[in-house]
Amino acid sequence: MQPSTDIQRLLEIMAALRTPGSGCAWDLAQTFETIAPYTIEEAYEVADAIGRRDLPDLKDELGDLLLQVAFHARIAEELGAFDFGGVVEAITAKMIRRHPHVFAKQRDLPAEEISKLWSRIKAEEKAAKLAANSEAPAALETESHLDGAPLALPGLTRAVKLQAKASEVGFDWNDARLVLHKIREETDEIEAALASGEAKAIADEIGDLLFAVANLARHVKADPESAVRRTNMKFARRFRFIEQELERRKIPLGQATLAEMDTLWNDAKALERAPKHSAASVQDGDPAST
Repeated sequence: MQPSTDIQRLLEIMAALRTPGSGCAWDLAQTFETIAPYTIEEAYEVADAIGRRDLPDLKDELGDLLLQVAFHARIAEELGAFDFGGVVEAITAKMIRRHPHVFAKQRDLPAEEISKLWSRIKAEEKAAKLAANSEAPAALETESHLDGAPLALPGLTRAVKLQAKASEVGFDWNDARLVLHKIREETDEIEAALASGEAKAIADEIGDLLFAVANLARHVKADPESAVRRTNMKFARRFRFIEQELERRKIPLGQATLAEMDTLWNDAKALERAPKHSAASVQDGDPAST
């Protein structure tokens, strides 16, 4: 079998892998539940490639994510539930339905009206889904305005979604500085919890602080997950600089003092902030080069 730009080839490969007797034993053993963690992991790897601005890697990671869609669709097809074509049909129908300002007569809507329209259409879709569900009465008993923020989402991402839903009905601050005040309040509560020495209380207060920080990110239109990924990369970059400098000075990593490492950390920060006068000035391993 040869590679192809045609999506049909991917579906043929997936079918071959899942064919009893001639397929792959590992692929045949998988279920929705066992594949789900890989799906989440691949989505993160797509985000990582974007964060690194590595477009060749992004192409590969998008392919890996597409494979996950094909995998789930194939399992569903074997169960008689739906197939890959059904997935494509569902999303194309949804995008057409949610963009009447593009595909219907409601054209030239301002951005704020588009956002309201999107929310209204989603609410109508949800109501229709509940009405079509044979267990609708039970579902309605537990319905919440916060529905639509899946538990499987990363914590900070789900925090932002919950906050955004609450904001739709007015449960929100109208000034980011008020959120900053809340963050300061949460740090005071962490300090009190630290004094108590109760591990659960400390963990709970840290959770409250993270939730408040996510709220601040939302207010200033910053994605907290992307922000913390960039900070992780920055930390790793600067720590690598420390490692390289200590190696250059013949100081074993575990024997350097905190003061020595802190000085090198500040050196790394200074190098990152210094203007790059020429490509030749950027050396391999220099924090400014990554």
